[in-house]
Amino acid sequence: MKTIKENREFLKGGDWGAWNETETDQRKKVPMPDLQKPYDQGAILIGLVVPEKMTVGQVSLFDVIQKRRSRRKFTEEALSLEELSFLLWANQGVNEKNQRFRTAPSGGARHPFETYLYVQRVEGLQAGLYRYLPLDHKLLFLSEDQNFPERLADACREQDFVGQGAVTFIWTAIPYRTEWRYDVLSHKIIALDAGHLCQNLYLACESIDCGTCGIGAYHQEKMDALINVDGKEEFTIYIAPVGKVK
Repeated sequence: MKTIKENREFLKGGDWGAWNETETDQRKKVPMPDLQKPYDQGAILIGLVVPEKMTVGQVSLFDVIQKRRSRRKFTEEALSLEELSFLLWANQGVNEKNQRFRTAPSGGARHPFETYLYVQRVEGLQAGLYRYLPLDHKLLFLSEDQNFPERLADACREQDFVGQGAVTFIWTAIPYRTEWRYDVLSHKIIALDAGHLCQNLYLACESIDCGTCGIGAYHQEKMDALINVDGKEEFTIYIAPVGKVK
């Protein structure tokens, strides 16, 4: 019980008064970290439907909130590229010209996440692992792995439905983006921000007859290896399979 109670301190978020006196990297004038991981300029990029041209998701917020459930059974129906574009924009899309303001809130507009996708059934897209580039509103193709669904389910503690979605969202955290400003207070902020991301995805899914289920039960090392991140400066923080539902 002592360990449980000690761990509750994390939820309190630390001493904000002390933070006012902390020499953070921002206060040291260290350059602000990038809000999007770089990529090879010769990489394969896939354009997405821009928000101004989206026609999906036009339902009332009341109906969407009322319908919201965690859904673990998906049909074999594919998502359209427009539907995937909508889900990505609703989740991490840029909605201001300065690129720091997005559709999901983030403490200090630090946006410490990267969005990886395992695409299994999306019209016009090759099956494989991708990364969303929110500042470009494009997909970056990373790799193809026919065994990915089985490896994903295994990494999620044998939850087979996780590998059965049309698309599986895998969010990583890059903590330094938030630590640059908030130092040791960052980690509660990052945890809160992850919840904002997934709730946006839940609501967006319900608006297009899809469903999702946020997954926090996974094997950290297996997931990090699956998407090829180092597990230290970038690591998996949340997972959500998405698919059409009856």
